[in-house]
Amino acid sequence: MTAGTVVLLRHARTAYNAGLRLQGQIDIPLDEVGRWQAEQGATALAASHKASLVVSSDLQRARDTAAAYARHIGLEVVTDAGLRERSFGSWEGLTDAEIAESWPEEHAIWRSGGDLAADGIESKDAVARRMEEAVLRHAESLGAGETLVVVSHGSAITQGITRLLGLDAVTWRGLHGLHNVHWSHLHASGPGATPAWRLVAHNVGAGYPLDTWQSGPESRP
Repeated sequence: MTAGTVVLLRHARTAYNAGLRLQGQIDIPLDEVGRWQAEQGATALAASHKASLVVSSDLQRARDTAAAYARHIGLEVVTDAGLRERSFGSWEGLTDAEIAESWPEEHAIWRSGGDLAADGIESKDAVARRMEEAVLRHAESLGAGETLVVVSHGSAITQGITRLLGLDAVTWRGLHGLHNVHWSHLHASGPGATPAWRLVAHNVGAGYPLDTWQSGPESRP
C-alpha cells in the first residue's frame, strides 16, 4: 500500500532567502513575509489537497510552514530529520559572491550542475536517497485514496523528486526549483509501472504575481 498522492511543499521565506544567502541546514525562522506566505499558501493548498498525514523537516522554517497548513485541516505535524535541506557545510550563510571568491573552482562546478562532496557539502545522490527513503516510508503508511503532504526545502525537494521519477539526481537537471510555499504534486503509478511515481504538477502556489509573493503584502496595490 502507498498514498495515491504525494505533495512536496517548500518552506516560506526567511531572512536568508531575502538576502540571497545559502541556508543549508542552518536553523533560522521565517521572516515577516514568510509568515504571511505560509498562511496564504496554507489556504491555497488546503483548498486543493487535504492530507491524511503532514510530515515536515525538523528545521523550524519547514515546521512553521507545515503547521500553518496542518491547522487548516485539523492535523498535527510529524517531523523527520531525513527531510532536511542539503548540507552545504562551510558555505552555509554565505552569498553566491562570497562562495565564488573563496572557492572559485568548486563554485564553478556547482553552478554548472556538477556534484560536490567536499568541505562538508552533502552530495546530490545522498540527499536524493534520504529524501526518497523518508517520503516512501511515510507514504507506505497510507492507502491509495490518501494524500501525504511533505514540507521540506528547495534543493532537497528537487533531488527527491528527481529520484522518485527514476532519474539520476546527479546528472539530470530538468526540474526548476520551487519558489517559497510552492508545491509539486506526484501521483502513484499503476502496480508494477515504471517509474512508480508521475509528476502531475510543479511549482504551484497561491496565485499571486511572483513579485508580490516575494515582497509580501505591503507591495499589493
